Amino acid sequence: MHDLDAFLTHAVNSLAGTNAAIDFLMIWVSAIGVPLLVLAVAGQWWRRSDRDHIRHVLVASGLSFLIGLAINQVILLLVHRIRPYDAGISHLLIAPSADPSFPSDHATATFAIAAAFLLHGMRRVGFWFLAAALLVIVSRVYIGTHYVSDVLGGALTGILAAIAVRALYWEGTRLDRLVTRIF
Repeated sequence: MHDLDAFLTHAVNSLAGTNAAIDFLMIWVSAIGVPLLVLAVAGQWWRRSDRDHIRHVLVASGLSFLIGLAINQVILLLVHRIRPYDAGISHLLIAPSADPSFPSDHATATFAIAAAFLLHGMRRVGFWFLAAALLVIVSRVYIGTHYVSDVLGGALTGILAAIAVRALYWEGTRLDRLVTRIF
């Protein structure tokens, strides 16, 4: 399995350095993708249509984001995978990271947001967030900072966090009404 992961990672990363414009775009997406998605979520707080439902989904996506990243912190205590550039598999386009490679926080964050929207029936926006999440995870492998399995593992933790929030944080409860009526 490691050989397939290394092969796929190298295949995606081998495109790095061949086109300056694509390199710039991938570095930019990798750096600004998560903050842009968070801003896109937060900016919907003041939407007029179906306000209570939208606000519930926004809170659920925020909880999914945070829980997914918390799950990653637990995993990082147990799994210490070196980065692909340290293993000689990828060529790094950005500054090296000090933390282990698995799982990808970027993938977790973006997939938690997309999954929360999709699981709560906001399909149109959810598919836009999913497209953005896919672009972010490709960029993380392209720039050489993650293995393919790192981003897939991160995506899985984000999706699992969104499923857990969907099961535990119900729309219309007293807590939900309190939180969604802020502002």
